[in-house]
Amino acid sequence: MNCYLDSSVVMRRVLLQSKSLPQWDKIQTSFSSRLLRLECLRTLDRYRVLGQFSDEALANQRGRLEKYLSSIGILPLTDHILRRAEEPFATSVGSLDSIHLATALAWQEMHGRTFLLATHDQALALAGRAHGLDVIGV
Repeated sequence: MNCYLDSSVVMRRVLLQSKSLPQWDKIQTSFSSRLLRLECLRTLDRYRVLGQFSDEALANQRGRLEKYLSSIGILPLTDHILRRAEEPFATSVGSLDSIHLATALAWQEMHGRTFLLATHDQALALAGRAHGLDVIGV
């Protein structure tokens, strides 16, 4: 199974949260936007600032995140992707989700191969479906 992963899917794994993606172990190839690293690190830092992680817990979470990121193909944030993210989509999506969607659509245009959009975000899932992507995780 080939999947585009958004940060909601990765962070549930990193934080050992319940209801993580049931198909995770079936993923053979995964990829995402460079945005993934930014979102995940910002989430961990937010937990630190709010006092929800000790230094030791933060180090453990970052280590787990780096392990996951090392196995995910990271696609660059190109001008083409950012320009596409600026354009209208079939449904309403936020700025960061528009970058994820634009990246997934650009990859599909370039490679034409089938993949699944893995997200726990309802708005991104709806937008992905509206653009013909198969979605898992919601």
